[in-house]
Amino acid sequence: MSEQSEAMKERTRQFSYRVGNLVLHMGRTTLLAEVYGKQLLRCASSVGANYRAACRAKSDRDFLNKIKICEEESDECLYWLDHIGHFELIKPASRLEPLYQEAREICAIVTATAKTIRTRLHE
Repeated sequence: MSEQSEAMKERTRQFSYRVGNLVLHMGRTTLLAEVYGKQLLRCASSVGANYRAACRAKSDRDFLNKIKICEEESDECLYWLDHIGHFELIKPASRLEPLYQEAREICAIVTATAKTIRTRLHE
């Protein structure tokens, strides 16, 4: 396992932890907080779990499939963060910005990784 892969595994794990802390602070005061919090926690956890699975892939195609799931789930995190911000379920909404940034960066990294693997598969 490369140093980069290990660093990314840790980064996605920490992202999931940070989202978990956010959801804990949101509580279940409203139906929106409960539903959006669960959705955000599910997709944030999925990013790390699928990245770990990608690192254990048996082929480039298997790796690509799992990385694409990471891409979709990190993008979905942005969707739910946007909803949480819109409905002001976390105040101030600026507290969401570091998570937005991290989700965008993770999404960009896994998108670039998927592109590299797709190119390799078509060579």
